[in-house]
Amino acid sequence: MGRHDVAGLTQSQAKAEFLAHLLNDIKALDHLLATGQIESGITRIGAEQEFCLTDAQWQPAHNAPEILAEITDPHFTSELARYNLEINLDPLKLEGKCFSEMEQALKGHLQLAKKHVEAAGSRILLTGILPTIGPKHLELDYMTPSPRYYALNDMIKHTRGSDFQLHIRGVEELSILHDSVLFEACNTSFQMHLQIDPEDFISSFNWAQALAGPILGICTNSPLLLGRELWKETRIALFRQSIDTRPTRSALINKQPRVQFGTAWAQGDVSSIFRNEIAAHTVILHHEIKEDALRMARAGQAPKLEALNLHNGTLYNWNRACYGVGGGKAHLRIENRYVPSGPTVQDEMANFALWVGLMKARPSACDDMITAMDFKSAKNNFLKAARYGSESVMEWMGESLGVKKLIGRELLPMAESGLKSTGINPADIQRYLTIIDKRLHAKDGSKWIVSNYREASKKYGKDAARRMLSKTMFDYQQEDNCIADWGPLCDFKAMDPPERISQIMSTGVITVREDDLAALATSIMDWKNIHHVPVVDRNDSLIGLLTWTHVIHTDYAVAIDDGLSVGDIMVKAVVSVAPDTDIQEAIKIMKHHEIGCLPVTEKGTLVGIVTIKDIQLYDPEPIDG
Repeated sequence: MGRHDVAGLTQSQAKAEFLAHLLNDIKALDHLLATGQIESGITRIGAEQEFCLTDAQWQPAHNAPEILAEITDPHFTSELARYNLEINLDPLKLEGKCFSEMEQALKGHLQLAKKHVEAAGSRILLTGILPTIGPKHLELDYMTPSPRYYALNDMIKHTRGSDFQLHIRGVEELSILHDSVLFEACNTSFQMHLQIDPEDFISSFNWAQALAGPILGICTNSPLLLGRELWKETRIALFRQSIDTRPTRSALINKQPRVQFGTAWAQGDVSSIFRNEIAAHTVILHHEIKEDALRMARAGQAPKLEALNLHNGTLYNWNRACYGVGGGKAHLRIENRYVPSGPTVQDEMANFALWVGLMKARPSACDDMITAMDFKSAKNNFLKAARYGSESVMEWMGESLGVKKLIGRELLPMAESGLKSTGINPADIQRYLTIIDKRLHAKDGSKWIVSNYREASKKYGKDAARRMLSKTMFDYQQEDNCIADWGPLCDFKAMDPPERISQIMSTGVITVREDDLAALATSIMDWKNIHHVPVVDRNDSLIGLLTWTHVIHTDYAVAIDDGLSVGDIMVKAVVSVAPDTDIQEAIKIMKHHEIGCLPVTEKGTLVGIVTIKDIQLYDPEPIDG
């Protein structure tokens, strides 16, 4: 993201001025295209590395702005949340050892960051979604203090007219109401840029769209969010919903989301893509612009097209058309935004080589994708890849092929041919494509996370499993082994114990109301083998507790025969704690009151529960159930 001072367009004059610059930028772009002033005949690659910061407990850190101030390197920039940073890599000409050179440059930047990050008591983690992110990390206190981010948050909420409802249904289901764009910050990606000649842009862009499904299918790395197992690449669903400006009613008139795959193959030229985006999406940010882009273009200069780029920066298509200026020359790029960060730098660069090789090996039959493939098939492939990863089946040029078969049989050889045609070093081609091939036959990031998370959750609980995932990812990333070579999780005892109740509490709590039938509530406790059920009102405020010990001392037959309610048999004097309560203090409270559970409340609202089972791993003298 840029560092301009920006503001929401709340004043009509400011909006009118910005829109005038936006329209002028389109005219300038048309002039640049018509007069051949956009660079052609050379291809460069570039990338942006987003990464997470954790604290010593493997929870999201809060100190990214302070660390950024210490790094003082222009390659680094802030991100939306205080636990994310970004590295902008220098572009390289597509030739020779450019991929291995970019890999070494990225590792050098990460090593520089590591010194400052670890000095601040934090850790760097490359992952699509940090496993330990919880609800508190999505509050505004975790937003990076920047006028751009505050303006973005305010204007998206203003445009939408309400808070955001996040609902993702995968292996499990997540439904939550949130009041900011910080869910966007859960997503971390490795964004890849490829320079494209202007006369070939539409064909290349459409080919990139066709490739998105198969490539994503072998790159998934983000199956978890808030402890829920959702899609293989949950970022795809999360990002779209996290900054959706559409009121619910807009779905009836087909208003497009700001994060999308697209609705049809692109036609015309790159200017047509930008025009369509302006027509489809409300302008929500602006900053003061002094340059006259059209005048500069007519004078033979390369304008920055600041208004166009700012508006384009608030749209998050998974393949995004980009205009830029480098070395005094205007150029065009396709930005690949759907590939997640991690699991290692080697894996990321292998993904990059695969994508670029395929982009450069486009079959002539795919120069016009309108005749080669139905757009809805390409879009459906992308969504299936996000949901099911390498297990999904693609509709590819008239065939139905599994991702592994499609990549192994057709796309890997095609990528090798494309890389060779651009003069990429043979050893680099072999190394990077072998990483992809090993992933096909072993495991990708999502498979490794899911299998280990399920096993660790059964043994140690979800919170411990999420922290174990984060620590083990970190350890393997230090060894720089690609994901196909990763082994089991770290030893549970090797981790520092958590400190706060919020880190170990269960949030998937079964609750009842005081006017529910006691017979039903106690039957549910019996069926589910649950010993403690909080009683809440319609606002989820804690008003009582059902405990099995108390229930068995109640005349159960009377409760059934007389139709007693939960309110008649519940414990009303309930001991509870706040989420930031120290775990050892909570243990003392449970022992003092001789109770087997502690409801966790925030301003009276139930947010979780802790039982003996949750704390026994952290109690040197465990209490008996």
